[in-house]
Amino acid sequence: YEITSNRVDCYGVLGIAREAAATFHKEFVPPVVTESGNDEKTEDYISVEIQAPDLCSRYVARVVKNIKIEPSPEWMQRRLAASGIRPINNIVDITNYVMLELGQPMHAFDIDTIDERKIIVRNAKEGEKITTPDDQERELDPSMLVISDCNKAVAIAGVMGGQNSKVSPNAHAILFESANFKGSSVRITAKKVGLRTDASAKYEKNLDPNLALDAVNRAVQLVEMLGCGEVCKGMVDCYPNKRESWTVEYSAESINKLLGTKLTDQEMIDIFKLIEVE
Repeated sequence: YEITSNRVDCYGVLGIAREAAATFHKEFVPPVVTESGNDEKTEDYISVEIQAPDLCSRYVARVVKNIKIEPSPEWMQRRLAASGIRPINNIVDITNYVMLELGQPMHAFDIDTIDERKIIVRNAKEGEKITTPDDQERELDPSMLVISDCNKAVAIAGVMGGQNSKVSPNAHAILFESANFKGSSVRITAKKVGLRTDASAKYEKNLDPNLALDAVNRAVQLVEMLGCGEVCKGMVDCYPNKRESWTVEYSAESINKLLGTKLTDQEMIDIFKLIEVE
């Protein structure tokens, strides 16, 4: 069976684990992720501006300095390979590992390639071009969303990073990007530029903006765990239209009629609690 597109929460290992725990009435134990970092502040290294809030609802950035680019440990490489992802190096592998674990795509930029140390999330300009890591030049148009610095596009938002900002073996500081993009925009852009990636396949299903914060903190936790850099304190979290919790009314009678079940109202409430819906 395949996961249906409306269950985007199950596109990560954590989501599947939550469902399995609820199904078998076992305790769900997610990784404990806490904010960490040295005495330097991320905001002293980078700033973020979202010029298209209708297409990007949240952009979270954290900085890691004095990085050591090397192969990931064998356990991480095995897990990535088992999931169909080729291990590359510790930094790229961390972003892919977090994507598989939480279902939130991430990207890492060499911070020295970001002009004026400013990230701008904007619509592409007419005729603007970007070369992707596969050495293919992609032509963009204003319907597409890009990540740029003050002078150039450095990534196609939600699809793929640019050749001009990728993390090289000589990089000494990186920017971790964890963002939330409008699903339909990513889907259309990926089709136009002829790139459907693991990231775009998840983004196009409309992810929860709250995942962005969890993912970036998990990524820097793995950086510290693997000893591949010094994490700067705090983050830059640009979140112009915060998504608040909401209440959904339900009827036990209607649900039972639809599913053909005979669950009591309390049994349904217990199930909701098991999958962390309260």
